[in-house]
Amino acid sequence: MSFKIKKAAVIGSGVMGSGIAAHLANVGIETLLLDIVPSELNAEETKSGLTLESPQVRNRMSLTALKNLAKQKPAPLMAKSRVAFIQAGNLEDDLEKLSDCDWIIEVVVERLDVKQQLFEKVDAVRKPGTIISSNTSGISIEAMASGRSDDFKTHFLGTHFFNPPRYLKLLEVIPTEDTKEEVVQYIKDFGENILGKGVVLAKDTPNFIANRIGTYGLLVTVQEMLKGGYSVGEVDSITGPLIGRPKSATFRTLDVVGLDTFIHVANNVYDKVDGKEKEVFNIPAFMKIMQQNGWLGSKSGQGFFLKKGKEILELNPDTLQYEERKKLRTASVELSKQTKGFSNKMKALLYSDDRAGSFLWKIISPVLLYSAQLKDEIADDIVAIDQAMKWGFGWDYGPFETWDAIGFTSAIEKMETEGLEIPDWIKEMKESGFSAFYKELDGQKIYYDRNEYKPVVENKKIVHLSALKAQDKVIKKNSGASLIDLGDDVACLQFTSPNNAIGLDIIQLLNESLEEVNRNYRGLVIGNQGKNFCVGANLAMILMEAQDDNFFEIEFVIRQFQQAMMKVKYNEKPVVAAPFAMTLGGGTEICLPTAKVQASAETYMGLVEVGVGLIPGGGGNKELYLKQLKGLPNDVTLDLQQIANKTFETIATAKVSSSALHARELNFLNHQDGITSNQDHLLHEAKQSVLSLSQAGYKPPIREKVPVVGETGYATLLLGAQSMKYSGFISDHDYEIAKKLAFVIAGGRVPYGTKVDEDYLLDLEREAFLSLVGEMKSQQRMQHMLVKGKPLRN
Repeated sequence: MSFKIKKAAVIGSGVMGSGIAAHLANVGIETLLLDIVPSELNAEETKSGLTLESPQVRNRMSLTALKNLAKQKPAPLMAKSRVAFIQAGNLEDDLEKLSDCDWIIEVVVERLDVKQQLFEKVDAVRKPGTIISSNTSGISIEAMASGRSDDFKTHFLGTHFFNPPRYLKLLEVIPTEDTKEEVVQYIKDFGENILGKGVVLAKDTPNFIANRIGTYGLLVTVQEMLKGGYSVGEVDSITGPLIGRPKSATFRTLDVVGLDTFIHVANNVYDKVDGKEKEVFNIPAFMKIMQQNGWLGSKSGQGFFLKKGKEILELNPDTLQYEERKKLRTASVELSKQTKGFSNKMKALLYSDDRAGSFLWKIISPVLLYSAQLKDEIADDIVAIDQAMKWGFGWDYGPFETWDAIGFTSAIEKMETEGLEIPDWIKEMKESGFSAFYKELDGQKIYYDRNEYKPVVENKKIVHLSALKAQDKVIKKNSGASLIDLGDDVACLQFTSPNNAIGLDIIQLLNESLEEVNRNYRGLVIGNQGKNFCVGANLAMILMEAQDDNFFEIEFVIRQFQQAMMKVKYNEKPVVAAPFAMTLGGGTEICLPTAKVQASAETYMGLVEVGVGLIPGGGGNKELYLKQLKGLPNDVTLDLQQIANKTFETIATAKVSSSALHARELNFLNHQDGITSNQDHLLHEAKQSVLSLSQAGYKPPIREKVPVVGETGYATLLLGAQSMKYSGFISDHDYEIAKKLAFVIAGGRVPYGTKVDEDYLLDLEREAFLSLVGEMKSQQRMQHMLVKGKPLRN
C-alpha cells in the first residue's frame, strides 16, 4: 500500500497540539485542528450575545489556539500567512471530517481512558488505511490501541514530537506489535524528508528514549547539587557549553520547560520502575514546595531563577530565598576552556578531583551507565540513544559518544574503582578487545553492536563535508575556504574562516572555483556546515584599515567582492547558494546573484549593515531591488517607486527574515528558489538544483540595463527618512546613512525611469560605503558590534 499525506488532523489544541498543527502548516499540509465543545459561555461571548450553539463558541478552543499562534514566542509559524492551512473545528460537529484525513494525530490530556474513548470515536469515522498516532510522552502505545479494529491497530503508532515542534529536531516514532512495517517506514521518511525531523525509533517504554535519559540526568544533577552543597548558579555555570550541552544548562532548562511539566514526566517513570531507579525519580522535597508555590519557571515569572531589574538571582534550595547568582571557577574549568577538542576538554574536567571535576564525574558517569543499562529496553541500538539526546535535548554528543570522548577503558576503570555496576554487555565488549563504541572506516562511521561494528545507516540525502574531506575530495583550498567535489560533477565552495566571515581569501577562492567549475564541472554549490551560513564581511579587518586611514585597501576589497558577485551572477555554469541559520550582510549578498537559492527552512536573511553604520557594499542594494523587479508578474504595471521604497525600507530598517518563508515575503528569495525542511539534506538538495539547472540547458542571464527612480524618487525616499528623524525614531547619523542608501537605490542624479548599467550602480554603492567607513560615528558602531555583539545607536 502506498501512503500520501495531503491532509492531516490534530486532535487537541493546547500548546503542543497547536504547535504540531503549525508545523504541518509550515510544510504546506492542510490541517484540521479539533478540540472539545465548551460547556458554558465565557464573559466575552455572553457580552457579544452568543449562545452555546454559535459556531465561534463551539470552536472556541481551536480558534483561540490559532489566535495564540500569532502571539507565541518563539513563533510556531514560519510565516503568519501559513495559518490559512489550518482549519479550526470541534469534536462533535467536525468528527466526520476525519474521514478525509490521511494522518490523524492525538494530542489530548495524558489519561489512558480519555485517549481510548477518543480512539473509539476516531475508529468509527476514519477511512481504512489512514495513519493514526499519539503524541503521548508517557502512556503505553499498545494499551491505547486496545479494543480497536484490526485496520486501526496496523496503522497506529506513537509519534512523540518535542516542544516547540518547529524548532526541536527530535521525533520519536514508537510502533506497537501490530503496526505494519510500511507504516513505520513511511512515517520515518515523512518525518525526515517533509517535516525536517531527526527520527528515532523507540520502544514502548515509560518516557521512551530522550525524556527517560534526560530526566534521569537532570534529577541526578539536582541530587548531587544537594549532596555536595553546590548552588543552582554554580551548577548551571558548568553544565552548559563547557560539557557540550545547551547554554540553558540544567536549571535554566527546567525554568524554560516548566517545573510542573518536568515533574509530570519524572512521575511517569517513578510510577513504573523499582529499586535504585525509583529513588532517582523521586522528586526532591524543595522542588515539590516550588510547585506548590507556583514557582514553575519562565511561565510563572520565577523558578530556579528570578529576574529583578537587570539582575538575575538564583534560588537557594535550603532556604527557598533568592540570592546573588554564583559561578563555579576551578583549575579544571580554566584548563578545559584553554584546551582544544571535545575529548581533551572532557578529560581535563572529568579526571580532575577539584570541585567542578568531581561534580561533573558524579553526574555524567551515572548517565553513561544508565544509558548502557537501558540500551536493549528502550532502543534498537546505541545510535538511536545518542541521536535522541542530541536532537531532543540539544547535546553536542550523545552518552556513548561522550563515553568514547573521555576514553572507553579509562572511564570503565574509574567506574570500577568506585564500585559502580558496569552492565555485562560493556564488560564483554571490553574483554573481546573492543575499545570504542564508534569508529571511522573509509570515511564511514561505524558503531558497536553485539560483538561487531556495523555502519551507521543514514538518510541518503545527508552529506558530510568532513567525510568528503577525509576521502581526499578537496579540489583546492586556502585559509578561508575549500572547494570540495560533491560527486556527479558538482563542486561545493565551503567557507572555513572564523565565523565564515568574508575576506579576500574567500573571494580569491570563489574566483578560482568559478574557473575550475566552468572547465570541469556542471555547476557549483556555495554551502557549508558551520553554525551559521555567513554573518557578513570581516568587520574587524574593515575597521582596522579604516582606523589606519587605509581606504585604498578597503576600496580594493569591496571592488573585488562586487566583481566576484557579478561573476557568480553571469557564470556560464549554474551557481546555487545553500544558506541556513544566520545569513546576514555579505552572507545575503552572496545568495542574491546566484542562479538559484536552496535555503534551509530556518534561514535568517537580512542586509543588516546599517546596524554597523554602513550600507551593503557587495551589490546587495542593486540585487535586492532587481529581485523585486524581476519577481513581478507580467500583467502587473511596473511601479518603480514602490519597488525602490520597499528595497529602501528593508535595508534601512535592517529587516531580518524569521524563516525562509518569511525571506520570500521580504523578497530575499523568490518563488523559483527552493526551501529545504531538513537542514541535514540541504547540500544534497542544492546539488540536485545544480543538476536540474544543468540538465535543463542552463544559460546565464543576459545583461540588461536597470530602470531607476532617479532624482524625484530620491526625494520621495528622503521624505520618509526625514519624518522618522523628526519623530525621534532615528538619530542624525541614521539619517546620514539613510541619505546615502536612498541615493544608491534611486540610481543617483538621473531622470525618473532612466535605465542604467549595473556597474554604474555598483560604483555609487562603493562610493557611499567608503564615505560611511570614514565617518567616526560609523567606526564607533563597528567597534561596539565587535566588542559587545550588539548595535550601537549614536
